[in-house]
Amino acid sequence: MKNIPIFLTLLILISSCGIYKKTDARKVPVNADERVAKNMNEGRGFKLGNLGKSSGGDFLFASSNPLWRASLEKLNFTPLGVADYGGGIIITEWFGDKSSKDQIKITVRFLTNEIRSDAIDITIHKKNCDNLNNCSIDVIQNSTNNEIKIAILKRASELYTQDIQKKREEEGDYKIPGKKF
Repeated sequence: MKNIPIFLTLLILISSCGIYKKTDARKVPVNADERVAKNMNEGRGFKLGNLGKSSGGDFLFASSNPLWRASLEKLNFTPLGVADYGGGIIITEWFGDKSSKDQIKITVRFLTNEIRSDAIDITIHKKNCDNLNNCSIDVIQNSTNNEIKIAILKRASELYTQDIQKKREEEGDYKIPGKKF
């Protein structure tokens, strides 16, 4: 007697969820894989990733961030002083020509992990020293800042596309809402 209200409540909740829906059998593929692909293409399905597959884990470190990887690739011509992924900053050492007394230091600050024009901030410092090692440091604002930024963003976009293609090859096609590849 006590279970009847609980049973009726569950019955109403389950029946109102829309479990049963009339469909036209001619429009639904018979093969389960084809049904899954159709639902995924229409955006009605979801994927649980590698559920049930054993793996070492999926870690989101710097090696999986295309913006970070692109920055390291583009700045590989100079030694790095600081590369702090957690702090979102890369700072090069002072570098320049042996014959010149001018040296440059590049700082890349990450404002977001998304690949977009305001994701990174590039600052270039120029150090000018005289014969007595008296040095002055100035911030440079010119087209070089923007050229470095564009080069990093282009490379990050390429790396992101490669990552998506690699994931598709490993796991099969999947749909990212709002993205077309």
